[in-house]
Amino acid sequence: MSSPVLADVVRLLERRYPPSTAESWDAVGLVTGDPSQPVRRVLFAVDPVATVVDEATAWGADLVVTHHPLLLRPVHSIAATTFKGALLHTLVRTGTALYTAHTNADAAAGGVNDALAAALGLVGTVPLDPAPAESLDKHVVFVPVADAERLVDSLGAAGAGAIGDYTRCAWTSTGEGTSTPSEAASPTVGSAGEASRVVEARVEMVAPRRLRSSVVAAMRAAHPYEEPAFDVLELASWPGSTGTGRVGTLGEPTTLRAFAAAVAAALPATVQGVRFAGDPDGRVERVAVVGGSGDSFFDAVRASGVDAYVTADLRHHPVSELRERADHEGSSTPYLVDVAHFASEWPWLAYAARALEQDAAAAGTTVETRVSTVSTDPWTGRVASPETA
Repeated sequence: MSSPVLADVVRLLERRYPPSTAESWDAVGLVTGDPSQPVRRVLFAVDPVATVVDEATAWGADLVVTHHPLLLRPVHSIAATTFKGALLHTLVRTGTALYTAHTNADAAAGGVNDALAAALGLVGTVPLDPAPAESLDKHVVFVPVADAERLVDSLGAAGAGAIGDYTRCAWTSTGEGTSTPSEAASPTVGSAGEASRVVEARVEMVAPRRLRSSVVAAMRAAHPYEEPAFDVLELASWPGSTGTGRVGTLGEPTTLRAFAAAVAAALPATVQGVRFAGDPDGRVERVAVVGGSGDSFFDAVRASGVDAYVTADLRHHPVSELRERADHEGSSTPYLVDVAHFASEWPWLAYAARALEQDAAAAGTTVETRVSTVSTDPWTGRVASPETA
């Protein structure tokens, strides 16, 4: 099989991690690279830093996919005299493209949070903070029975009737329609000025609201009537299957101390290690996780009723207040498990690499992937407090 070009790889990545699901403040997508260049090797890493780019160059990577953005905050120069400019110059000079999947990869199925939950042995996971499911319409069309199948085909081709892994989903029933054409009409059935009756099918199909115009246009083009009778109904919204964080259950209950040790064993070793807050012998079974900085989700964590919450970059004041509140309310939970930011997001890299290889193969192409072996955790040392007598 041949290698895909960069534009093809970007399409595959964005099918898994749609940019539209990224937070409004985020900067995701292609940072540098020629869309027409072939992509044979792809390196996955957490951070777009010089050591990762050196690794990519040494391996001969055509593309580096990172979780964290290089240009999240605006810059006014990419001169090689700046550290970000120097990195971009190296990428361009070596023909290595750079692509970022950040908060869109956090929320996605098979993304950062699913990978973290799986690494910690959680099962039956659901989003901690679900994103709304895509807004849907229900299209209801009345059409002569003989034309119903053709109408379903046309609406399906326009994007209606897609539910999960199924397409062309439709429901039909039959009834009798009646109308009286005016003298100016050109009726398909009946004559001007005379009432006519015809057996019609009622066809119902759902479609994303964003496709409303194209679905209605397809219906009109396929319908035999000059003036088709139809309804477009906006369906109620509900939580979707993706979103921030995950909540799941351990295979067997354990203690907070043992769970923290298991977390440390499951994630890459870092100088920080793993900290926890709560009774070391407290029972842990139901767990929430958020890869990266997660203390802004404490309200959702409390509402989920979990025993423990695993995330990164926990700050003193939010942690102190959460634990004080738990003690005051006599619940003791949620316990907190704080890991290094880099470590919490690293498990996703293998997921993303494997998914890209599979998606490229399904498209009739092939890419070789590698997960970076460079630890980009910025902390390089830690001194333990001296033992007290």
